[in-house]
Amino acid sequence: YQTEYCLGNTAARCSRYLKSYIMYHGTTLQNAIRIMNEGFSPSYDGMLGPGVYVTRSFEKASHYPVNSNGERLAVLKLVVRVGRVKRINYQDHPLQKTWYRYGYDTAWVPPNCGMVNSGLEENCVYDPRRITVLDVIPNNRFW
Repeated sequence: YQTEYCLGNTAARCSRYLKSYIMYHGTTLQNAIRIMNEGFSPSYDGMLGPGVYVTRSFEKASHYPVNSNGERLAVLKLVVRVGRVKRINYQDHPLQKTWYRYGYDTAWVPPNCGMVNSGLEENCVYDPRRITVLDVIPNNRFW
């Protein structure tokens, strides 16, 4: 999963992207533009507590937001420096919502572990400065 972002760049420039992955975040087009200009605003709570929720699955990201109220949608293509990762692979894990208090940068729910109905993986990044937006992809979903 090492990102192709660093291909063709100097090693010095890419050192900050080591342990980085291409990930996606589904949102409205209006929010995507705001994120491009101002950066991510972390959620205050969610399945994994506070942070920015991202996934390596474009398909999963394209299903968000769930309730778009007819707004135009987009998927942000990101490079995420995951840092120290805590694996959360079952419901009611003791660190499920508090992992960031123990020095972890990202919480990761692996695929097919029973935590997510889709069976796809999910990540929560505590510090939005670890996320760089690479592209805004229009999402013309019809479901």
